[in-house]
Amino acid sequence: MIQEFVLNRFRIGPVSAVDWDREISPTDYSHQHVSTFVRIFSIGRTQNGMHAITNSGWIEVVTGSMFSGKTEELLRRLRRAEIAGQSVAVFKPAVDDRYGETTVGSHAGRQWEAAIVPNEGDGIWEIKHEIQAGMQNHQMTTESTDTEEVTGNNKLNPSEDDPIDIVAIDEANFFSTELVSVCEELANDGYRVVVSGTDQTYRGEPFKPLPQLMAVAEYVDKLQAICTQCGEPATRNQRLVDNAPAHVDDPTIIVGADESYEARCRNCHSLQYE
Repeated sequence: MIQEFVLNRFRIGPVSAVDWDREISPTDYSHQHVSTFVRIFSIGRTQNGMHAITNSGWIEVVTGSMFSGKTEELLRRLRRAEIAGQSVAVFKPAVDDRYGETTVGSHAGRQWEAAIVPNEGDGIWEIKHEIQAGMQNHQMTTESTDTEEVTGNNKLNPSEDDPIDIVAIDEANFFSTELVSVCEELANDGYRVVVSGTDQTYRGEPFKPLPQLMAVAEYVDKLQAICTQCGEPATRNQRLVDNAPAHVDDPTIIVGADESYEARCRNCHSLQYE
């Protein structure tokens, strides 16, 4: 009845799934936050909250420039999912070892254990294969009796009592476009798929496969950093070589952090052409 009253009173439509995770000020009565309250109220009354509204899986993309808080936002959503009792499987590309080979890390220092998958070719499908293995392990556990011994080590699913609910993929920009098909199949199978990655190369060009993922995703959040030169909102990745802008013909992918990159706005971003 409360939900019906609020909807009729404010005439508000559906809101983004990612609004579940946003903090709500008790003094903020904007339409957005009232609708967020309605969504939380509805989900809290269901057994499987993540499917309460859509009745299916979906894809969420968190993108933006480097140092904009993409991985931090990804980890925040995973922490909240874990508190809600949902099982999470996290994956990262093999090429990215900045914060440890099996760790997803943010520039702020927060980390989460992850499984490594190849970033090119058919190896990307290991993401789905690992999820299927986790489901099979769950079925073995639930079908076994107290006297049966279940063997195997499924590090992706810390609780063998629950199947995996959420699939998280960090640094999607390091994967080939095959990742789009993997995410589509996972969402079609009913999973909540959360992907993070930068959407532009150091040249300021679209960074595949993020544009394709953003196109097929149900929910997209584009974050901004702060330009290190002028303090304006930054949307571009400035690569530096010996403290000078990188050449336009340099390789697209060079893994690095603040020793090689800065966040820049459109006006302050530059490239070497000679």
